[in-house]
Amino acid sequence: MIILAGFLTGALWGGGLAWRRKGNRFDIAQYAAGFGIFFALIALFAMIFIQRAG
Repeated sequence: MIILAGFLTGALWGGGLAWRRKGNRFDIAQYAAGFGIFFALIALFAMIFIQRAG
């Protein structure tokens, strides 16, 4: 669940960033996908760290 939340947060952040920079819909989609994947990976590593530490 944390990974999905990370992906959605990153997608919203990336899409908003591209939209503020006046990107077209393909730019917005690419930023949303890139940021979503990046945030999901961060959430994955955070979840692994929490599981191992606790």
